[in-house]
Order: sequence, then C-alpha cells, then structure tokens
Amino acid sequence: MIGIKRVCGWLARVGPKPPAGKLERSFSLHKTHSVKNMENIFQLVRNVIPPLTTKKRKGQDGRIGIVGGCQDDSPNAVQEVDKWLPRIHTLVVGPGLGRDDALLQNAKGIIEKSKARGIPVVIDADGLWIIAEQPSIIQGYNKAILTPNYLEFSRLYETMLRTSVDSNDNHKCVLKLSQALGNLTVVQKGEKDIISDGEKVLVCSHEGSSRRCGGQGDLLSGSLGVLVHWAFLAGPEKTNGQNPFLVAAFGACSLTRQCNSQAFQKYRRSMTTTDMIAEVGMAFKKLFET
Repeated sequence: MIGIKRVCGWLARVGPKPPAGKLERSFSLHKTHSVKNMENIFQLVRNVIPPLTTKKRKGQDGRIGIVGGCQDDSPNAVQEVDKWLPRIHTLVVGPGLGRDDALLQNAKGIIEKSKARGIPVVIDADGLWIIAEQPSIIQGYNKAILTPNYLEFSRLYETMLRTSVDSNDNHKCVLKLSQALGNLTVVQKGEKDIISDGEKVLVCSHEGSSRRCGGQGDLLSGSLGVLVHWAFLAGPEKTNGQNPFLVAAFGACSLTRQCNSQAFQKYRRSMTTTDMIAEVGMAFKKLFET
C-alpha cells in the first residue's frame, strides 16, 4: 500500500537560462501584478535542485512515500505505516488507490498521521475523492497540495463553495478554492495549469501537446513530491521568500508538460505515459540545467 522512492538528486543545478515556458500572470489577494514584478520562476526551481555529488548516498536527497492501491488491503495498514513515516520527507496519496472503502479509510488514517508529523502531502486522483467526501481531513493543513483535473476540481469547488465553477474565470475559482480549504496549494490541471496558494495565482502554459494520456497525473504528482521536499530543504533564501509549494508546483507542471511534448514528437497518437517517463531525464536537463 505504501512505497518509498529514495531520491539522490536527478541532475545537477547549473547557471541561468531564459525559461522555455512562461509565467503568464501572478495575482495577489487584492490586485493583479505584472510578471515583470515576479522573480524568474524557472530560476527559483533551479535554485532548489540539489547538486549531484559522489559524496551522497541513496535517499539523502529525499524519501518520498507513495500511498496507492494494494490487493492485500491490510486491516492494520495505518499502524504498519507508523514505522515508515519517520523516514518519509513527502507523502503522495492517490495514484492507483481505487475507491474500495477499506483502502480509502486506510489512506485517510495515513494522511492524518502525516499531518501530525508535519509531513508535506500531495493528493491526487482517488485521494481527491476522499477530500471531496470529507474536506476536514485536510482543511487548514498548509503543507498539503491538491492536483485536481477539471472534473475533480469542480467537485471540490462545489463541496466547499456550495456553487458551480465559473468557467469564465478559472483563476479566481482556483484562488477561492484554495482559500476555502485554508490556503492549501491547489494545482488545477488542464490546457494551462493554474496554481494558487490562496494569495497568488501562477499559470503554467509551458508547451505540452494535445495528447492527454492516462497516467500523466501520476508523473506530475510524483515529481511534485520530490520538488516539494527540495524546495523546503533549500529554504527561503533559495526561493526568494516565495511559497515553496508554488515553486515546486510550477517546476513539476513544467517538467510534465515538457515530457509530454518530447514524447508526442516521437510517438504522436500512440504516446503513453510510459513514453513520457522515458523523457524525464532529457526534459529535466532542458528545463533546469542548460
């Protein structure tokens, strides 16, 4: 039910390069700011990436826990996870989880134990079903980040705001949902990824492709789990005081889109998420290293 990914640092950090994508706009709670007033978000992502070195060992740059589906469905899974949580830096909940009642209850218990330890939690896929059914599980926990697609977002929005999403103003809706959840970071996936922490809204419009294959969200949530840890570890000096969740989310969205673009150029309509995963190394290098 839970696995750990040990991270030794994907690739080294190098000097600045104009971003391949763009940060379109940034909104505060009260007024809109021009992108000219924002730091180069790509450079902030580069800043938090730990350098590769032969002196590091496996897991030293992060241990990411993944809570997904499991055929065993252990009745004491939550207690069993206790021995893992002290070793985990970030938890990703939802990919492949399914909606079996016992699994959902186990995932809920693991989220609550992670909150008690102050572990950042990325929630995607069926993990979002849990939150829509019982928002109090995560409401107010500002170390949580949600990654809904449009339908998942709409369900969360209607649960929290008691009204339908205004499709003419997605930026405002993402901002309002984040605020309603206690200023959690929300990433609404779509044609453009809209990211908000309840104070600012970032738009990631980095070029991807028109092919949206199943499982792409798993790549986003997994890379986000890694980047969240790196951003927290780097500290406010490296993020220039920006919310580390915003920096991490923008980096993960850009990376996923770049993988999509590269894989689509090779495989077109037959592209799968497995093809995207094979592009991670080169996509990472292109965005954050050269």
